[in-house]
Amino acid sequence: MRHRPLCTRGKRVVLTATMAVALVAGCDGLESGGSSAGSRPDAATGRAASPLVNPDGTKPGLGALTSEADKADARKLVDELTVKGRGPKTGYARDKFGYAWMDTADGVPLARNGCDTRNDLLKLHGRDVQFRTGSNCVVVSMNLADPYTGKSIEWRKQKAAEVQIDHVVPLSYAWQMGASRWSKEKRQQLANDPLNLLPVDGSANSAKSDSGPASWLPPNKSIRCSYAVRFAQVAEKYELPLTAPDKRMMLKQCGG
Repeated sequence: MRHRPLCTRGKRVVLTATMAVALVAGCDGLESGGSSAGSRPDAATGRAASPLVNPDGTKPGLGALTSEADKADARKLVDELTVKGRGPKTGYARDKFGYAWMDTADGVPLARNGCDTRNDLLKLHGRDVQFRTGSNCVVVSMNLADPYTGKSIEWRKQKAAEVQIDHVVPLSYAWQMGASRWSKEKRQQLANDPLNLLPVDGSANSAKSDSGPASWLPPNKSIRCSYAVRFAQVAEKYELPLTAPDKRMMLKQCGG
């Protein structure tokens, strides 16, 4: 499969807030949680980055694609991906992709910065982030603009189930589409790559499970094309094929 740099696509300007990710040592495990309320925040403020100008996933949010030119770029990206049938799940286990939220998955942004992947993602996408006393890593509260539902979530660690980190391309999906034959290092990269990770409403993430786009799409219809782009960006980067129904559904979300 031909692989070309994602950063050559999408030259349009999208306003984003200045991103700061602390590179510190001494991080330990993460707690997650939260309570939700409110309406649609970041798209309106311009903080949510278009996936077309966020090829490595290190800008916050998932901005909607609205222009015909952007949707045409999205369809071109999806259309270039190869198709194959979904293989068996035999042998799949989460630990085949490394232990959860490891900081030592070399070859992806934010690795080996002293914070585990989950805390990195909460810091990246959250606003009004508060850390545990004495830590610049462990997030204990924040506000999250959830792209999947459009809700504003006031996250607190006491409500652990309300915010989860979604693998845009689910790990078991990747396993069935070829990751079962990858090296351990490549699987660890996929599991900890910010391009493949979004903090989202926990119930939406649970509903998604290991589904591809043909079986599940975000309830927030305005970002479904953007979701298809992120799914496609991950598939291209890791040379993963799509199922034919998934590819058709992704094209449909972007006007194809």
